[in-house]
Amino acid sequence: MNTRTSHRLLLGILLVALATIMRVVPHPWNLTPVGAVALFSGACFDRKRWSFLVPLLALFIGDTFIGYHSLMPVIYATFGLIVCIGFLLRERRDSPAAVVAGAVASSTIFYLVTNFAVWKMLGTYPQTLSGLVACYVAGIPYYGTMLAGDVLYSALLFGTFVWAERRIPQFAPR
Repeated sequence: MNTRTSHRLLLGILLVALATIMRVVPHPWNLTPVGAVALFSGACFDRKRWSFLVPLLALFIGDTFIGYHSLMPVIYATFGLIVCIGFLLRERRDSPAAVVAGAVASSTIFYLVTNFAVWKMLGTYPQTLSGLVACYVAGIPYYGTMLAGDVLYSALLFGTFVWAERRIPQFAPR
């Protein structure tokens, strides 16, 4: 790994670590940086394995403090999908519109997949169409706070990283 790549990776990991800390401190439900971290990792890390490893490890570390649960495989897989959305942003990560679109897509995918999993796996709602609709309706407030968190934290992560790429030679892309 060359010096430039290691500087970029360290900056990315530092930004992800700071954002991850925000997940374990008190906050409104789902107003966390995890979606933004996954999106950012996919868009900004040069190596794909780091793109997946860093946010999933951050998620696992956070879960160690918050607690483990039966939906973890679904949630981790969904954040893996969000990393893939980040891959689509690699050439446009300095575009605010593209980053916001990525954040909205990330929140929406998380909402759709995880609420379906809650309906299907937890037995909280009847296994009927009306039960599925009730589950999605109950999830709307959480979708709103996740959307706000993804947009806010994506702006902070991408903005800081793009600023560093343009202003500090060690962080400039190849």
